[in-house]
Amino acid sequence: MTKQTAAAPKIMVGLDLGDRYSDVVVRVGGEVRMQARVETTAQALRRRFEGLERSRIVLEVGTHSPWVSRLLEELGHEVIVASAGRVREMIGHGDKTDALDARSLAQFGAVAPELLRPIRHRGPQAQRDLAVIRARETLVRARTTLVNHVRGSAKSLGERIGASSTAAFVRRARQALSKETAAMQEPLLASIEQITVQIRVYDRRIEELCTERYPVTARLRQIKGVGAVTALGFVLTLEDPHRFAKSRMVGAYLGLRPRKYASGDRDPELGISKRGDGRLRRLLVQAAHYILGPFGPDTDLRRWGLRLAAGSKRAKKRAIVAVARKLAVLLHRLWLSGADYEPLRQAEARAVAVA
Repeated sequence: MTKQTAAAPKIMVGLDLGDRYSDVVVRVGGEVRMQARVETTAQALRRRFEGLERSRIVLEVGTHSPWVSRLLEELGHEVIVASAGRVREMIGHGDKTDALDARSLAQFGAVAPELLRPIRHRGPQAQRDLAVIRARETLVRARTTLVNHVRGSAKSLGERIGASSTAAFVRRARQALSKETAAMQEPLLASIEQITVQIRVYDRRIEELCTERYPVTARLRQIKGVGAVTALGFVLTLEDPHRFAKSRMVGAYLGLRPRKYASGDRDPELGISKRGDGRLRRLLVQAAHYILGPFGPDTDLRRWGLRLAAGSKRAKKRAIVAVARKLAVLLHRLWLSGADYEPLRQAEARAVAVA
């Protein structure tokens, strides 16, 4: 998304992107001057918008919005990429067609563009590099599904595969299962083996990206529990640390801040908003599990989280999320400041103060 200029364009365009065709509505001075349908291809969109006077074009975030927004910006237009959830809230539950959605987007761009909660797409290089993490995640999910199926199938036959790491699962399964069951499951076990090999290929590629293109990830990986995937995902998702005036804003950006719904005397405790990038949020939660787990080293963050986790299972779940939020803030601060990580900085400062 480009920054809005002081003098907003007079022409407002709503662009409802579809997989094959997109609807376009052009408004000038509050009146609809043109309504059309165009193929969702770079060539067709360029023909439609290349000769148009500089306009404010509003479109909803989706599969095609990254490349389409970049194309329109190259043509000199102001582009607003609206939050999908916010667009649904503002359109409401009335009649819905692609053409009506395009009309609504054009109207929102003229009346209250800031209410659309505009999002900022990352650059093409970051998008390609992030695709590596996404591909790895897809393979991990597929492997987990296969492992769970083999375990469940074995249990239904009265057999059990002992606990093991995912990497050692195939070997453990072949040892634990009867000859007949192992033969039946062998195609799945072979698939799990092959997927594991491919995941390791992506792991090596991610390490290469961290070293060659994003060396700042080494600073983030000073925190035990933050590996190459989490560090790279954090850098690629935020892309520019200067986007945030304060580090604590990152937690809210990633949907790790509790929702608020205070009215009168009521101010209930609600869950997190879950806005922002769900993939990075999951990675941070996984890192929080490690930090609070049995192998997590002694740090200020761990001590703080363990205090929150004391008392009940619910407190532990809330502590995991709180540590993930605090971890996001800490990662941003390390990235922005370039400082070295001091795991027990607060504890040591308190000890000196007491002495």
